[in-house]
Amino acid sequence: MTLYADKPTGYFAGARKAFIDDLPTNTQARLLEIGCGNGDTAAYAVSKGKCGWCAGVEICAEPAREASTHMNEVLVGDVEDIQLPFPREHFDVLIMSEVIEHLRDPWSTLKKLHAYLKPGGLVMAGSPNVAHYSVVFMLLNGRWDYTNLGIMDKSHYRWFTPSTYCNLFEDCGFEVISVGPAYPLSTKQNLANLMLLGRMQYLFYVQIYLRARRP
Repeated sequence: MTLYADKPTGYFAGARKAFIDDLPTNTQARLLEIGCGNGDTAAYAVSKGKCGWCAGVEICAEPAREASTHMNEVLVGDVEDIQLPFPREHFDVLIMSEVIEHLRDPWSTLKKLHAYLKPGGLVMAGSPNVAHYSVVFMLLNGRWDYTNLGIMDKSHYRWFTPSTYCNLFEDCGFEVISVGPAYPLSTKQNLANLMLLGRMQYLFYVQIYLRARRP
């Protein structure tokens, strides 16, 4: 918890609109968000008719209190340790944005969450990309420097490339639909990607965006 004490207020805010916009409209759907912050993403999902009931898990008490004004149920605690009070196959959607990199054992956690998702239920997840060129340059300079925010955030326990992120979800029983950048590449990044013959596009992903489903 002390790792989160110096985070700016905005760290727990902001709707993951790209995740929600990719969901089908379904006002009967139930959504579970791990690391729900202050509940902005869930509020956006409800406003767009992507779900009609939402629950969240948040490790920090203050943003969780705010989230409880937007969500039907909010649990305060570490998702790796707490028992979720929901039936099996209860949720249509699982959101995990910038969460997995903070877990000690993401494999066990994903396998646990798998049981709460309906067959055919969707997972929208995102994490920093350790294969980004900025990290490659840092390693070439013999460095591995932690920061307060970003890819090298000192609160991260795990790092992934797009391909190993995909492997993680597949190993935990999910069917991966797509893996790509969380944000469109800039003009300069697209040009650099063309110069590399499109073989190393992953160098330009700051954040990985993965969509999957429970088979």
